[in-house]
Amino acid sequence: MGPDRTAQWLCGSREVGELAVSADARGQGVGAGLLERVTVDAPGGRCRLLTSVRARDAMSFYRRLGWAQATHPACEDTGIAVFLGPRHPGRTAVPLPL
Repeated sequence: MGPDRTAQWLCGSREVGELAVSADARGQGVGAGLLERVTVDAPGGRCRLLTSVRARDAMSFYRRLGWAQATHPACEDTGIAVFLGPRHPGRTAVPLPL
């Protein structure tokens, strides 16, 4: 992302530290509801989260909810992916995957 985008996109944004839903509750909207609840009032829509690129289900989940992966390419199977929330002002400038 580089120092400029890191400062613009991540500094001052709300970070979602961890979100987990038990296997029996998946597919019922629990995770989406939790994520919305903790991010809805983020200042200026600025929220972000980190996840492992190995967490394929989590990455698909965030994408389905409109989160934009800000790091491309992420190190396949060894790295971290940074996601910007659906109302984050920087999400429209996120580069598309290669």
